[in-house]
Amino acid sequence: MPTVFEAPEINWAAIAPMLVVMAGGLIGIVVEAFVPRRRRHSVQVALSVVALVLAFVALVTLTVDNRVKTLGGSVVMDGMSVFLQGSLIVFGLLGVLTMAEKFGGDRPDAFTPMGAAIPGSAYEAAADRAGLATSEVFPLALFSLSGMMMFVAAGDLITMFVALEVLSLPLYVLVGLARRRRLLSQEASLKYFLLGAFASAFFLFGSALLYGYAATTDLDGIAAAITETRPGLEPLLVPAILLVLVGLLFKVGAVPFHSWTPDAYQGAPTPVTGFMAAATKLAAFGAILRFVYVGVEGTRWSWEVGLAVIAALTMVVGAVLSVTQTDIKRLLAYSSIAHAGFILVGVLAFSTLGLRGVMFYLLAYGLMTIAAFAIVSMVRQGGTEATQLSQWAGLGQRHPILAATFGFLLLAFAGIPLTSGFTAKFAAFAPAIESGTLGVVLVVIGVLASAVTAFVYVRIIVLMYFSDATSEDVVAAEASPLTTAAVAVGAVATVVLGIVPGPVLELAAQASELIR
Repeated sequence: MPTVFEAPEINWAAIAPMLVVMAGGLIGIVVEAFVPRRRRHSVQVALSVVALVLAFVALVTLTVDNRVKTLGGSVVMDGMSVFLQGSLIVFGLLGVLTMAEKFGGDRPDAFTPMGAAIPGSAYEAAADRAGLATSEVFPLALFSLSGMMMFVAAGDLITMFVALEVLSLPLYVLVGLARRRRLLSQEASLKYFLLGAFASAFFLFGSALLYGYAATTDLDGIAAAITETRPGLEPLLVPAILLVLVGLLFKVGAVPFHSWTPDAYQGAPTPVTGFMAAATKLAAFGAILRFVYVGVEGTRWSWEVGLAVIAALTMVVGAVLSVTQTDIKRLLAYSSIAHAGFILVGVLAFSTLGLRGVMFYLLAYGLMTIAAFAIVSMVRQGGTEATQLSQWAGLGQRHPILAATFGFLLLAFAGIPLTSGFTAKFAAFAPAIESGTLGVVLVVIGVLASAVTAFVYVRIIVLMYFSDATSEDVVAAEASPLTTAAVAVGAVATVVLGIVPGPVLELAAQASELIR
């Protein structure tokens, strides 16, 4: 007699934030189809902001009180999911504010003979022809954000893979949105897509092997199978775990899966780079935490050393190669690689304190990253973004407030005390030291790598304040109130989380209980 299919129970309150963000993206597609072009940008900005605010309200009022497994266990809304989804919504809101700069950071006069100025409506027409007033960025960002929110809450490997693709495919398009402005964006998008496809294949191969071992893709079921004796199937386990981790580590830019990072960061429109650097890293680490803490922790002695080697290489390579960079976006890309290594040190603590430290680090890093890239998008020469380090010489003398804000964010990246960067590193490294000899070794490497990156950041500050300008036409463009608000939020949060981190650390500690 055939088995009757029973639809899984759905707790709508638990998944309400994801539904709201997805609905915002769908409505954005309708806006692209029917709203007149001249009004489309403002409508999309308003729609995205409203959708994200409603999603955050739903998270606080509904999801917090509905921490359950739903959709047949494929979605797990526990403390970690709620904390990370809330952080993602904040990153999404700040990202939308920076993307709201209509011309994407490059003036269309860069496309006119001899850089002639374009007045009035002709200016906007030129922007449209140049492909810079791309309002489709907003629904794409919402779709990607909905995939990220699902990624951190996925309770089985199939849902995790679907979420991985939902978050990745819009990002491939977002990276190439500057395609009419420079071929570099096309190249970056293609590299990101091809390498992302390989990473997804590794994830699928690993998931298939884990299914062959445990006869389930559910993370709890995999954990239960690991505790049992399965004669003849043990050789499948470790290769399967490593293949899944390859797919996940690609998204955080860990070495040796980092080669896409500098190209994608450099080629993407700068506001998109900030959003991608903050939100994608948080989502990928959320999935890593759930996979290694819930699904395969019982066998971590078999692969822990390998992951530690990757963490060490990530810190060293990211720090050392950042010294050689002459482009500010590539420099911040290698900096993000080093930070991925620092966060992996906290992951390898395998403790509640380690989980708390990683979540705090992800929030603090994301806030300062979005603000930093927003500032990069404001520094221009000849109508285009000035990303070469030589162009930043003397910036502190001509634009002291902007340079001071960027310098402060760089000090936070370096982990200077009284900034969120210092608190985040302490929160991630302290549990690793308590975890044993391996953790101590990683922390020592992390401290040395931090010293190297500190040299890089201080060199930029010296360049801005103590070097003569090589060109007088490098200016800080007057940003819209929305971008200014995003920078202000990131900078203030960096101060607050450095001086009084207690409330957020306590919130992260309360969110460290995983539903198994």
